[in-house]
Amino acid sequence: MQKQAKGGFEVKRTPQDALDAGDGAQIGHVRFDKRFHGALDATSVVHMLAVGTDVPGSAAYVAIERIAGTLDGRSGIFLAQHNGTLDRGQATLSLTVVPDSGTGELASLRGRMAIDIVDGAHFYTFDYELPDPAADRD
Repeated sequence: MQKQAKGGFEVKRTPQDALDAGDGAQIGHVRFDKRFHGALDATSVVHMLAVGTDVPGSAAYVAIERIAGTLDGRSGIFLAQHNGTLDRGQATLSLTVVPDSGTGELASLRGRMAIDIVDGAHFYTFDYELPDPAADRD
């Protein structure tokens, strides 16, 4: 059954050493520590790799996020994959749960998350599927 969780989160950004992409090109590397509130009550660590182009407003990033806490009261850990593109100022983001990465009560978790930033505040909308634990007892 499809469910939705919404809430806010805080982010702490910590730049890391850039990575060598060859021929003097650099890939930016940033660590983010997040604290989610609401139906997703969790902390996470994100490692992001980012590149820009010579065209203003065009860039891309990929990231892996490890999220630990509770989702609607069910505890566990799961991984998320980020794939973001900025195409001449037009942003797209795909943020999905890594298949079969859920542990504990979050085993079998599937889903996609959207992130919105409004006046500097961060918000998430998490559309997910998680088997009903009562169905396992039947």
